[in-house]
Amino acid sequence: MFAYRITLENHNVFPVKLHRRHWHIFDSNGSNREVEGEGVVGVQPTIQPGENYQYVSGCNLRTEMGKMKGTYQMENLFSKAMFDVAIPSFEMIVPFKGN
Repeated sequence: MFAYRITLENHNVFPVKLHRRHWHIFDSNGSNREVEGEGVVGVQPTIQPGENYQYVSGCNLRTEMGKMKGTYQMENLFSKAMFDVAIPSFEMIVPFKGN
């Protein structure tokens, strides 16, 4: 089981709301899976211009190394337009494996 911390920063001139998440999770044995759903950790945060939102979540892997990447579906609260934000890939490695 791995824990990770994500910080979302709003660099726009308009407030945004996070509606959905879509993760691609890869284990080092070649298996992968997708997880999607509403919000993050049970909330759909609104982030004002220049502000950020941080949360901690977790992911279970079948191996000692893996990675995740994905997208957030966001809403421009001024125009009501929906848009996707790419979540860059990040690795999860059991500490002793990184030596």
